[in-house]
Amino acid sequence: MFLDEKGTRMIRTFSWVYLTLIVSLGGCDSGYSESSIVGGESAQPVAYSRPGIGSPAPLFRLMDLNGAVHSLSQYQGKVVFLNFWATWCGPCKVEMPAMEALYQSFRSQGMEILAVSVDQQGAVVTRPFKEAMGLSFPILHDSDYQVGLTYAARTLPMTYVIDRKGIIRQRVFGARDWNSPEARKLMSELLEETHQMPSETM
Repeated sequence: MFLDEKGTRMIRTFSWVYLTLIVSLGGCDSGYSESSIVGGESAQPVAYSRPGIGSPAPLFRLMDLNGAVHSLSQYQGKVVFLNFWATWCGPCKVEMPAMEALYQSFRSQGMEILAVSVDQQGAVVTRPFKEAMGLSFPILHDSDYQVGLTYAARTLPMTYVIDRKGIIRQRVFGARDWNSPEARKLMSELLEETHQMPSETM
């Protein structure tokens, strides 16, 4: 089968759109090597295990855009949507509007979103990003990536959903439509403290 120039251009255009879609739905590299944390050829290998579903969420303290300190323990009794992201991560940008919609729907019922940025520049890049995206949930800064390492967030975005007792109930790799019926159902059930079997989404 032979294609004329127009047909060839159409195939190239389709291929580019397909590649862009795949990249936007995938994950971004979180910024450090897998071997450096699991005992590869690093001079000082350190093993970081990913917190398990059904286990207590590791505690942390991080600063927000206004310099206020947020600790995970202060949100005990709420359902916490803990999201690791960066301004340079395409899939992170894709899911943010849905996160905002979910936040607006459920924050009055006891849900909190903590969006942990791993941008090294901190507020210089996250403040204009938050304003441009119209986000109202707290943006926290993990510029030295210590909390990211604790949660073994090897790719971005990565999300943990933590119940009212501080237990990890969901762990999600990559971007999702957080305003979908499934996501809203999960949030409603956790807010009602309906105890389900924990699950993991790859």
